[in-house]
Amino acid sequence: MKTLRMIVWALAMGALNAMAGVTAGEAAPDFSAPDSGGKTQKLSDYKGKYVVLEWTNPGCPFVKRHYETQNMQNVMKAAEAKGAVWLTVSTKHPDVDWNKWTKDNGATPTAVLLDNSGSLAREFGAKTTPHMFVIGPDGKVIYEGAIDDNPNDAKGAKNYVLTALEEAQAGKPVTKTDTKPYGCGVHY
Repeated sequence: MKTLRMIVWALAMGALNAMAGVTAGEAAPDFSAPDSGGKTQKLSDYKGKYVVLEWTNPGCPFVKRHYETQNMQNVMKAAEAKGAVWLTVSTKHPDVDWNKWTKDNGATPTAVLLDNSGSLAREFGAKTTPHMFVIGPDGKVIYEGAIDDNPNDAKGAKNYVLTALEEAQAGKPVTKTDTKPYGCGVHY
């Protein structure tokens, strides 16, 4: 009986760790995922570059606010101007025409990844939409969490993604490596 309890405990701990995802300072999982254009995207294809992952859901009020105010697009463009690759990730939204949605919203991601199985979200531990991850050129996560410090209004909010990119590219330590993401829950 004691052995059975230990096995159950070990399995439970393993499951919790699997859902924990990655944290700043850890290597990002080298994923392979289809994109909305029919190509396969691999994180390793972007080795040596900064990569921003944005979990999104077009039905989420938080995502809608960021896109309707052009905040997400502005952050996307600023990150891309700094040489970053931007990968928008959709988990469990197979009914959305992502190429149309991206165009209609004036977004310019490098690609929209289709994570219909939820495996990529599980690997990273994505919890909300939006949930942001910034990966450094060495493949390690330098930031994960909220896009900014104000879930109600992006005007005047401190943008954590751009701050992490600016600090890292200047050779400085990233001051905020993780924050609590806000938004709608990612559906696994």
